[in-house]
Amino acid sequence: MKLKMTALAVLAALPFISTQALAQSTSATNLENRVFGSVFAEYYMPDIDKTESAAWNYMGKDTGYGIELGYYLTEAWAIRAEYAKLDLSSELNGSDADGDRFGIDVLYHFLPKAKGAYILGGLKRMDAVQNTTALNMGVGYKHFFSQHFGIFAEANRYQGIDESYGDAGIKAGVTFAFGANAAPAPTPAPAPAPAPAKPVAPAKPADSDNDGVMDTNDRCPNTAANHQVDPQGCTVFKETMQRVGDVDVEVKFGFDSAAVSADQRSEIIQLAAFMKRFPESEVVIEGHASKPGNDAYNMLLSKRRAKSVADILTSEGVESSRITSVGYGETQPRINDSTPAANAANQRIGAKVTAKVKEPVMR
Repeated sequence: MKLKMTALAVLAALPFISTQALAQSTSATNLENRVFGSVFAEYYMPDIDKTESAAWNYMGKDTGYGIELGYYLTEAWAIRAEYAKLDLSSELNGSDADGDRFGIDVLYHFLPKAKGAYILGGLKRMDAVQNTTALNMGVGYKHFFSQHFGIFAEANRYQGIDESYGDAGIKAGVTFAFGANAAPAPTPAPAPAPAPAKPVAPAKPADSDNDGVMDTNDRCPNTAANHQVDPQGCTVFKETMQRVGDVDVEVKFGFDSAAVSADQRSEIIQLAAFMKRFPESEVVIEGHASKPGNDAYNMLLSKRRAKSVADILTSEGVESSRITSVGYGETQPRINDSTPAANAANQRIGAKVTAKVKEPVMR
């Protein structure tokens, strides 16, 4: 009777303890590497073979209580040792079925963060009417209300090894995890405020090449000191057409003809090649005639001959906009005479070549 009253006292205290502890519950309990102890009450249900057998004193369902001592290996795994006192009833007059149970269990909390459900397995030695060894397995639920205090409930199956039986038990109890709470990490001291920066005098704008444009805006550094520059610091240029040189093109024409024979085109082709190498160049083709003949006719003939040379330059790839042809007739003779030698010298084609030249504007 005394055992029954003790077990009932534990069971009766659970609702009150739970209610009080709920007011102090915490959201996180760190159990790893901590020792725990528990007390529990158990309602024990023997196998039907025991309740109907004289060898087991017609053992009946009844209560017991016990203690546990264990260790949390991790948040999920724990081991424990158990001792239980069973105060079992008996239908056999003058006998009882009281006994002891002790053993070890391994627990696996498969919801460790919630400190909730777990499964367990272990080995038990039981001394109740007969001495037997049993394997036990079960499921349970545990809830901690603080870093130390919690409650639990379990359902177990006890399977006899040397005797074929299968008992069951339902446990409920309180558990206490030993060990101090982990000290919170100290709050680091705030970093000192940085010292105010010393005022720095603004740097004077620099003009490295002394052209009057500051370096920050100067896109053409190191311009010549005597060059006029634009707002970006670049030299200002002017473009002029300057004569590159005068070229005599030796072309012989037939009498009263402006046609250029194939064997006399070489000098004209050389002039075309020169102008293509210098695309800024321009040329004036000047036609001249000898003194014999009518002045007006010689003027027209010289213009036709100059145009014939200009047409060859165009056919060689020189733009017509860069070519001017003029005729001077007999007004600019090389030799002022009518001898055969003078006539041969005066029947000529001249070429004046000019090019566009960029020159810096000086200060």
